Amino acid sequence: MNARRCSRPSCQRPAVSTLTYVYSDSTAVLGPLATYAEPHSYDLCDEHSARLTAPRGWDVVRLDPDPASLEPSLDALQALADAVRSAARPAGEPASPAPEVPGQITVGGKGHLRVLRPIE
Repeated sequence: MNARRCSRPSCQRPAVSTLTYVYSDSTAVLGPLATYAEPHSYDLCDEHSARLTAPRGWDVVRLDPDPASLEPSLDALQALADAVRSAARPAGEPASPAPEVPGQITVGGKGHLRVLRPIE
């Protein structure tokens, strides 16, 4: 995986923040490094982030990351664990058998499609 670099010409330092312009509000927003590189956003290194100035009449909004948001959440850890388990399972082995439901009829050999009788 390639680390993203500062968008400034001739700067090869790693990016640590993302700059986005909100033209309708005349605002430059400098926040934590975005998850993905987006068009019309600029990744900046520490030095260029600290020296950022906006054009006359524009405001600069600096968003500091919430330290709690930098740590993985329990949901993210659970999703990661599920993905690892799924990748480790042999290809022909199903995740888990479908629970038997009274009145359930399996049609064909697909297993993931079921026809249920109407409740009387």
